[in-house]
Amino acid sequence: MTRIKICGITNKEDAFKAIKLGAHALGFIFHKKSPRFISPSRAKNIIAVLPPFVTLTGVFVNERGGAIRDIISFCGLNAIQLHGEENHHDCHRLKRYNTKIIKAFRVNDTFDFAQTEKYDVDAMLFDTYQESVQGGTGKVFNWELLKKAKVRGAVILSGGLNSKNVFNAIQDVRPYGVDVSSGVEASVGVKDHRLLEEFIRSAQSA
Repeated sequence: MTRIKICGITNKEDAFKAIKLGAHALGFIFHKKSPRFISPSRAKNIIAVLPPFVTLTGVFVNERGGAIRDIISFCGLNAIQLHGEENHHDCHRLKRYNTKIIKAFRVNDTFDFAQTEKYDVDAMLFDTYQESVQGGTGKVFNWELLKKAKVRGAVILSGGLNSKNVFNAIQDVRPYGVDVSSGVEASVGVKDHRLLEEFIRSAQSA
């Protein structure tokens, strides 16, 4: 079964609804420039009341290792997603914090998938490249590029996914997981529970 991650969680209502509907993971964005930014204290308050067996992922962009370590410990995260220009050495150093590591890559038509071979991480997430935007673009990249690349390890597909295209995305790419944020929103940082249900149901049916 393809794993489902709902990213950009900013409130308890959305977190509980996503889990109730069958999401396997939630994403909390700790990048202050993101419109879906959540403070560590607010994220901790949400995480503290969630049920077990959910992967709690902190999303970081070019953040210092010490700051990542502190937020992992403070919030109780069990996975981190690195969405900036972190290289394979940066990822290796973060292994000391005993958490799963997801490295995100932004894909355009000239993206060189060979660079991913250097990374020893638990999963690789592929999102759509857009200049000056580190994620949440709401745009799809060319999935054929990813299919032809034959990336080693677990692949998470992101970028422009929604309830109308996630079924075909899973059937076509066969990823380990899918990651959605803007595709299930009523407004930036607030989920539309109907769209959440449609997305998760469609992903599960694939």
